[in-house]
Amino acid sequence: MNLCFIMGKIVSEIEFDFVIGNEEYFSKKENISLVRFCIDALEEKINIIGYNEIADYSYQKLNLGDNVFIEGFLRTDGKVQIEELTF
Repeated sequence: MNLCFIMGKIVSEIEFDFVIGNEEYFSKKENISLVRFCIDALEEKINIIGYNEIADYSYQKLNLGDNVFIEGFLRTDGKVQIEELTF
């Protein structure tokens, strides 16, 4: 796994989704919250994604135009998954 640190400004609306899982696709029956938004870092737009507690926190506290510092990792689809978030 890789580690990346990104600082930027939120340039898209924060999208929040809730996924209801079942035992067929997950190891146990669980519900997952998901947040997605885009930040502008060095004039390049980066797609950000977060799950569960980070998704809930991000949706409640972040707004369009906020500056954020994200610690996470780069996924194979090119999105950055949040591990830690500071704004």
